[in-house]
Amino acid sequence: MVTVAVVGAGMSGLSATHFLASKGAEVETFEASNEPGGIVRSTTVDGHVLEHGPQRLRLSKPVQSLVETLDLGDELIYGDDDQSLYAYYDGDLRPMPLSARDAITTDLLSWPGKARVLLEPLTRGPKPGETVEAFLTRKFGEEVATRFAGPLYSGLYGTDADEMYVEYSLGKALDRFGVEGSLLVFMLKKLLQGVETPPIISFEDGLGRLPEAMYEAHAESIHLETPVTDVRRDGESFRVETDRETVAAETVVFTTPAPTTAALLTDVDDKAAEVVERFSYNPLGVVHLRSSFDGTGHGFHVIDDGFRTDGSTWNASMLGRDGVFTSYVGSGDPTFLDADRSVVGRKAAREFETITGAEAEVLSVNVLRPGMPAYDRSWEALEDLSLPEGIEICSAFTSRAGLIGRITDGRKTAASVLED
Repeated sequence: MVTVAVVGAGMSGLSATHFLASKGAEVETFEASNEPGGIVRSTTVDGHVLEHGPQRLRLSKPVQSLVETLDLGDELIYGDDDQSLYAYYDGDLRPMPLSARDAITTDLLSWPGKARVLLEPLTRGPKPGETVEAFLTRKFGEEVATRFAGPLYSGLYGTDADEMYVEYSLGKALDRFGVEGSLLVFMLKKLLQGVETPPIISFEDGLGRLPEAMYEAHAESIHLETPVTDVRRDGESFRVETDRETVAAETVVFTTPAPTTAALLTDVDDKAAEVVERFSYNPLGVVHLRSSFDGTGHGFHVIDDGFRTDGSTWNASMLGRDGVFTSYVGSGDPTFLDADRSVVGRKAAREFETITGAEAEVLSVNVLRPGMPAYDRSWEALEDLSLPEGIEICSAFTSRAGLIGRITDGRKTAASVLED
């Protein structure tokens, strides 16, 4: 038996716990809050299912395996994939060129801008120290970089594309998908091969049902409302302290955001703690709106300057969540997000009305702190990060963000711990 202490029961911690336990390891997991899942949380307000973190999920193989293991198949709902994603640019909602149809018909890009994309196979891969904006501009031209690809990618994290190094952000995604040369050729090959994208899914009661089921499956070893207060080395093992008990563990897996991980690492390895402390995050406002807007699509990104709104997910159209729209506001702007929640909500509602032309009513306002890993220039810290033996980090700031990334990272971390 291997004794492992997992710090945090968000999706990273739950995944690590699940895969460790499934391989026979003895696991104790500690979570400071009173519910599992971290930012993956669903509530119901006035009969509407609201997602306070991710809004939907793809039924990829790792997800499908969990759904089957946890017997959640009957609770699945499927989203509509055959819809456009829009950019709000120059006063209008314009289709983003994510499909062959939209690539031809969209007025987000000019015809010269579209034609410039055809030169992409003649360009080289990422250069050392190149930013995402510089890379995309060199590969696809300025229009695609500033109106489409740049905002689409960097908008996920709330960081300007010129503040993100390719090697620590987009480059990792390209490596994961096996893109070695031309992006355009790679995508055309996938299209010709007829590779199907896993369907969009959620659960009847929201995505929060997934961490809830993972917790239920391992409840005996997951301790809620039990924050870890200190981690210290004790001979060849570690002493993990909480207000309730002290646990001896051969391995400690940190799944918490960088600030929390750094604070708890200090007494184990102060140099590693200093490096982890360098990773930055962007706070994010999540505002749920009720509206009669009848647009069909997945949502929009805001390209125009002057808006606090970064984008919107149309849960009503994509997932059949009648009347529900989720706006993301103030990414990386702590001054605005420090305002009263009612101010943040009103701003999101007014800007949604400006963009869509439909009235909107605020259902809820939530501010995520520390929010999303920024994947900005501070990610150079990865080059200096060296962890002592017996310490593992399973968190978005060192690998891949998103629910699928957290599930995959949990599985890899469990395999690494057991191999050691």
